[in-house]
Amino acid sequence: MSRHLLVLAALLTACSQSSGTGPQPAEGKSSSPKATSTQSADAKTGTPVAETKTAPAKTAVVGQPAPDFELADADGTKHKLSDHKGKLVVLEWFNPGCPFVKYAHGEGPLKDMAAKESEQGVVWYSVNSGAAGKQGAGADASREGAKTFGMTNPILVDEDGTVGRTYGAEKTPHVFLVDTTGTLVYAGAIDNAPMGEVDGGGPKVNYLAEALAAVRAGKPVATAETKSYGCSVKYAKG
Repeated sequence: MSRHLLVLAALLTACSQSSGTGPQPAEGKSSSPKATSTQSADAKTGTPVAETKTAPAKTAVVGQPAPDFELADADGTKHKLSDHKGKLVVLEWFNPGCPFVKYAHGEGPLKDMAAKESEQGVVWYSVNSGAAGKQGAGADASREGAKTFGMTNPILVDEDGTVGRTYGAEKTPHVFLVDTTGTLVYAGAIDNAPMGEVDGGGPKVNYLAEALAAVRAGKPVATAETKSYGCSVKYAKG
């Protein structure tokens, strides 16, 4: 195994460590939504009965309209995706405790990318879908992360994971690009260089930057989907 792969394996182990709560199990990928049981009362007798609540299935598909949503940011301001028709929108799944996010925002491709793209009119949302009590989750951790990384774009808080699951966000960072018509045109990794290195060598490719350039030029996105890398999104169970 190459040194780069060994480093990545160690970082993925670190991803599962929750600040203050001990190791967290990796979140598994499921092909179907999970059902959880909650309690409600029978309308006639008042007797508690089991009620099934199903987690939302992935509905975001490249080439199709991006699913609309509304979320509050870490400061409590609400944001709605459909309010930005006519603009390019980047959705970046975020966990300030993830080593891959720390690298990307500290010295990697996300160090100033959001700020530069925002200056060109792009709406950039970081989305934190971590469940309460898990690594990097919540408004407080998001605000602290923004301060640490010098982020000025909104960080949306999705603690129940509804939006993350709808988009099929699996890793942090995992990015999605919505074009001016509201169509999802890219989904996947930021680039081909986890922690700044291309496995096996070769040139670095920033997939998100290429997608943005293609859309601005009125061209189709050549590489519309890639496999994301990083820490698993720390979703709430079920």
